[in-house]
Amino acid sequence: MPNRNITLDVSKIKMAIRAGIPLSITTYTLPRDMVEYMEAVLSAFLKELNQSSMNEYLRYCLNELVTNSKKANTKRIYFKEKGLDITDDAQYEKGMKNFKQDTLGDIKRYMNMQRAAGLYVKFILQTRNNKIKLEVRNNSEMTFREYKRIHDKLSRAQQYTSVDQAMNQILDDSEGAGLGIIIMILMLEKVGLTEENYQVLCENGETITRIILPINEKSQKELSVVSHEFVKLIDNLPQFPENITRINNLLDDPNAKMSEIASIISSDVSLATDLLRLVNSAAFALASPCRSISEAVKLVGIHGIKNMLLSIASINELSRLGDGVDEKKSIRKDMWIHSYRVAFYAYNLAKNFYPTSATIAEDSYICGLLHDMGKLIFEAVHPLMNERMKSVCVKKDISTDVFERLVAGVNHGEIGALIAEKWNFPEVITNVIRFHHDPELAAPEHKATANIIYLADMLAHFQREEVDFYQFDKEVLNSFHITTQSQLKMISEKLASEFAKEPF
Repeated sequence: MPNRNITLDVSKIKMAIRAGIPLSITTYTLPRDMVEYMEAVLSAFLKELNQSSMNEYLRYCLNELVTNSKKANTKRIYFKEKGLDITDDAQYEKGMKNFKQDTLGDIKRYMNMQRAAGLYVKFILQTRNNKIKLEVRNNSEMTFREYKRIHDKLSRAQQYTSVDQAMNQILDDSEGAGLGIIIMILMLEKVGLTEENYQVLCENGETITRIILPINEKSQKELSVVSHEFVKLIDNLPQFPENITRINNLLDDPNAKMSEIASIISSDVSLATDLLRLVNSAAFALASPCRSISEAVKLVGIHGIKNMLLSIASINELSRLGDGVDEKKSIRKDMWIHSYRVAFYAYNLAKNFYPTSATIAEDSYICGLLHDMGKLIFEAVHPLMNERMKSVCVKKDISTDVFERLVAGVNHGEIGALIAEKWNFPEVITNVIRFHHDPELAAPEHKATANIIYLADMLAHFQREEVDFYQFDKEVLNSFHITTQSQLKMISEKLASEFAKEPF
């Protein structure tokens, strides 16, 4: 039965775009309202990316691909019912003679049989690395004959220059993967793509049809320009605190004495108190409480103390931003709790999966704490800057929609990294903030930390049921030897249980 209760959740679409995670819709019978829902998701997805010009063409492609996937599933049921071997050429020809007539005349029964057999059609959308990936999958693996037929059609599509020319040719219409695929390739050519952007493959028992589209270059440049202009316009963003800068310079001095460093930190009562509170937090799980700065420096080490000081100063400075905007305070509080959670998870993941590297654990904590720095800053100050940013967009002939995309959280990694650069943060922090949603783009020497922050962040969203297991990056999961949802849930529950002991 068609599902009449499907509603479009634009907030999940926005989050998927912001985090570069896939959106997936699975159906067994492909009723009309499910196709309409898929089209609505595609339309909203493209709108959020400012790529609505592709909508008409991609909607045609989507319809063609999901229809072909459903037919492929129906074909498996039909051949099995008739006792025919779909991989045998002679039996294939025999079965296809009446396939369309027999199944269309009894389509409801065949759809019910497909559901019972667990044969699905899956639609997946994702944007990452300035590309859009549209996939349609079904779990009926193609035969060699079907694979060859599709590639013959792809080759034939190159002979035509227009849809009309293709329509005028006499094509075999015994299967859906004929004229439709040729028209689809011609549609893609209208948005500047070639058959190279269209892939058909079989993998792990699935037939996968994939379209890869580069996001409009002009749109990417405009987003980058607006992000840089936004950072420039933050007048009330201070330089990094002088006392922290002075202590960090001392920490970088190989001739500096530990006692001298401890003495300077101790002379700043507020800073010393914050540092001891952080050292003694549950995240670092010390065997016994640390009671002095000298002891803290010895226990945590120079690199760890430096990161902790950066954390404390960043929290203090970022917390002051936007204090006059009362309606935003609860949002900022939620963001900080999320940041503390990610930092806690990241530190513990690093300690468990990289037990021999204290540096990765220390870097993971501060990167987790500051991973959403761009979002925190934006949430704090953008209500006061709307008119100024719109004025910048008009002056630079950029649509104000680009600014609205920033409001939705797009490019917050870049904004956070620009602030980190302004404050002269270490490269690892800047790099991980920039690529915490795209860890594969992080510098090789920082990739382990980027993977940790990605996983910690996704686990926090997973616990709030904002993402599903399928949306986790499989390469990142593999790097932690996580292959099943039950493994992920076990790690998630353990971390959540420990974090619940943290006071807020």
